[in-house]
Amino acid sequence: MASASPSQASLLLQKQLKDLCKKPVDGFSAGLVDESNLFEWSVTIIGPPETLYEGGFFNAIMSFPQNYPNSPPTVKFTSEVWHPNGT
Repeated sequence: MASASPSQASLLLQKQLKDLCKKPVDGFSAGLVDESNLFEWSVTIIGPPETLYEGGFFNAIMSFPQNYPNSPPTVKFTSEVWHPNGT
C-alpha cells in the first residue's frame, strides 16, 4: 500500500473539515486548535439523549499523523469522562 504524502493528508483533512462545517454531524463539532496546523483538531462530543452521558460535553484533541489516512488519528480527552463501569 502506498503511503499518503503530507500534502495529500493536508488536502484530505482540509476537505473533511470543510465538509463537517457544511454538513455538521449531530452531537459532534470540530475545529482547528491552531489555524496553521491542519493535523490537530479540537473536538466536542455531546452526550446522546436517553443515555448515561445525556447533557455531557466531552472535549478532546484529535491528532492526525502525517501519513493519514493510512494511519489513524489519536484522540485524547481533555475533559474528565465518567465511565459507568469505572470505580
